Formats: sequence, C-alpha cells, structure tokens
Amino acid sequence: MKLTPLQAIVASNVATLIAALIQGWGMVQLLWPFWAQSVIIGLYSMARIRRSADGDARHLLFFLLHYGGFHFGYLVFLIALTTSADAAGMVPVTNTNSGEVMQLYAGVYHPLDWILYAGLAVSFWLSHRASYRAHLEADLASRPSVGRLFAIPYLRILPMHLTLILGVLLGGPGTVVFFMLLKILADLAMHVLEHRLLAVSTSTH
Repeated sequence: MKLTPLQAIVASNVATLIAALIQGWGMVQLLWPFWAQSVIIGLYSMARIRRSADGDARHLLFFLLHYGGFHFGYLVFLIALTTSADAAGMVPVTNTNSGEVMQLYAGVYHPLDWILYAGLAVSFWLSHRASYRAHLEADLASRPSVGRLFAIPYLRILPMHLTLILGVLLGGPGTVVFFMLLKILADLAMHVLEHRLLAVSTSTH
C-alpha cells in the first residue's frame, strides 16, 4: 500500500515515538532525529528554489548560508549537550540571573540509538521525498515566487522545534509522549498550510 505524503510524515513521527519509548529517550535525545528532518526539509527546499522560475545561484547561496548556518549552530548545540553529559546523562545549566544551577537531562546514549537515528532520518527523507514530488507538480502549475519558497521551510520547522525545545525546558513524566503528539500536530498543520499556500498561488495565476 502506497502512503500519501501526509500519511508518510505521520508514520515517520510515530516510528520516532515508538523508538523513543523503547529506548527511553528524553526530549534532548529526540532533537537529533528532528534536526535531521529539518535538514532534509532544507535540502528539498533548495531543490525547489533551484527549479523555480526566478531562482538563481544567489538565491541558493543565501538560503544555504541562512538556513544551513542555523542548522550548523543547532548541530553544535546538540553535540555540546551530548558530549558534556555525565554518566547519568545530566548536564549542569546555570541560570545567569540567579546563579542557580539546575540539572538538565541530556540522555545516556547507546550504539543502537545512533543506528535508530540513521534509520529515522531515512524514514523522514522518504516521506519528504513523496511530498517534494507533489510540490514540484504544484510549482510547475503555480510558479511560486522565490520569497514564498524561502518562507515555507521556516514555517515547517519553527513550530515543531519550538514545541520540542519547550518540552526540553519543562521536562517531567509523560513529557516525551505529550510533546511528540504536539510535534506531530505541528507537522500536520504546517504540511496542510504549505499545500494551501501553493493552492492560493495557483488560483492567482
């Protein structure tokens, strides 16, 4: 049975949730597969910008520096959290205002975790590839501007990452399931919004 792009995205998210529950991942550990998802969204966005009517090398370079720079900083942050955790997976974080030191759970990693991360990245790549094919057809019909193609990936990733980072800060029992469900809803909402934006663009041509 062939999944629709929306169903494929849901399936990838559900697979991530199942892996998190089996492996006992915390919220910080969940940021890794979703960082990979964001990078994949960016790569497909670059392909769409390259194929757009008014896109050129300058647009691609600007998007690469802006979007890529953000994700490089994000990667450095994740590596710092992962490598600075103690044997129990805790990282001391100091409140700059009060000087109070709190313990943030960054997770305890096992070799299987990284294998699962790679598998989940492939899953997100396949789901967004299906979506990309549908978008290419819409792009040919509507010829969206480069500005709109620039904005769409940020609309896709910001709600989901804000949701996850809020989960990291709040912590507590049940956080992973609750914020994963919110993340899935954010993914679905942004997927639908993206298609509606393209539909509006089509209707104006």
